[in-house]
Amino acid sequence: MARKQARAHEEEAQILRPEAPRRARVEVIFDEPAVLGALFGQFDTNLVQIENRLGVFISARGNRVQIEGPDDAVARARDVLRGLHQRLQQGHEADAGAVESLIAMSNEPTLDGIITGDQHGTPPIMIRTRKKTIVPRSAMQIDYMKALARDDIIFALGPAGTGKTYLAVAQAVSQLITGSVQRLILSRPAVEAGERLGFLPGDMKDKVDPYLRPLYDALYDCMPPEQVERRIASGEIEIAPIAFMRGRTLADAFVILDEAQNTTREQMKMFLTRFGQNSRMVICGDPRQVDIPGGDSHSGLIDAVNRLEGVEDINVTRFSSADVVRHPIVGRIVEAYEGKREGHGH
Repeated sequence: MARKQARAHEEEAQILRPEAPRRARVEVIFDEPAVLGALFGQFDTNLVQIENRLGVFISARGNRVQIEGPDDAVARARDVLRGLHQRLQQGHEADAGAVESLIAMSNEPTLDGIITGDQHGTPPIMIRTRKKTIVPRSAMQIDYMKALARDDIIFALGPAGTGKTYLAVAQAVSQLITGSVQRLILSRPAVEAGERLGFLPGDMKDKVDPYLRPLYDALYDCMPPEQVERRIASGEIEIAPIAFMRGRTLADAFVILDEAQNTTREQMKMFLTRFGQNSRMVICGDPRQVDIPGGDSHSGLIDAVNRLEGVEDINVTRFSSADVVRHPIVGRIVEAYEGKREGHGH
C-alpha cells in the first residue's frame, strides 16, 4: 500500500515538474585553420565568453567545434561562432566586444543577413572609412545604419554607448571620402559652460573644444589624424557649437548635432531650418538626460520629435539599454539607473 502511494506521489510530481529544456549537440567545421586562433581567442577566451553568456559547453579539436547544451542556446552559439568566423574572413576584429555584439544579435532573425548578406547576394550592412570597416553591433544599429544611408533627417534617441554619434560620424566620413557630400559639420550645444565660457582661458575655439571632444574622438577613430587636421584647416570638416549655425544654409553637407536634448526649442528650430540641398542631418541625444533649465518641457529634441515623427524622409530611431555596445556592464548600469529613475518617479 505504501509503495502504491509512493508511486502515485512520484507520478504526480512528474506531472507538476516543469519540462526540462531539450538538449542538443552540434558540430561545426571551419575550413580555414589559419583563423582558428583568432576565432577561439587567446587561451580560448572567446569560447569561454560564449559558454558563460549562453550556458553551453564548447570543445574544440582541430577545426571541429562541438557545442552542447539547451537546443536554443546551442543554435545561438553556433550562429555566433559562424558570424565571428565570417568577420575574420572579412578582415574585422574578433575581440570580446565583437563576441558580445554577436551574442546580443544572435536572438535576432536578421543575424545571417548582417554577416553574409541575403540570398540575392546583397552585401552585409557596413560603413567603410579610411581606418576601418564598421558593421552593426546591435539589432537596432541595423535599422539605424540603413536610415543613415537613406533618409534626409534622422533623429537617434537613446542612452550613451549605443553608437548613435559614432555611427553618424562614420557615415559622414564615408560620404565625405566618396565625395557624395562636400563638408562635414559636427555640432553640440555647450550647455555645461553656460555663462562661464568667458571665464575659461584661451580663444573661442579653446573655450568650446572640451565640449566637442567626443566628436573629435569619433573622427580620429575613422580617419588618420593628419587627414582630420588637414580637412579641418581647409574647412571640409567643421566642429562648432550650435550657436555658430545661425544664419547659414548648409548645402552639400553632412550635419550632425550631438547632445541634442540640451538644445532649446528655438535652437532646434533654427538648426533644422539650416537644411540645404544635397544635405543630410543626424540629431543625436538622450531625452532622459536633459540638463537645460526647465528640463524636458524646454528640450528642443523632445519637442522636435513630437512634431516631426511620421513626416516623410524623417526617421526616428530609438535605442534602449539593450542596445549598449560598450562593455556589457555599461548596459547593466544604464538599466539600473533607468529602473531606479522610473521607480522613484524622477
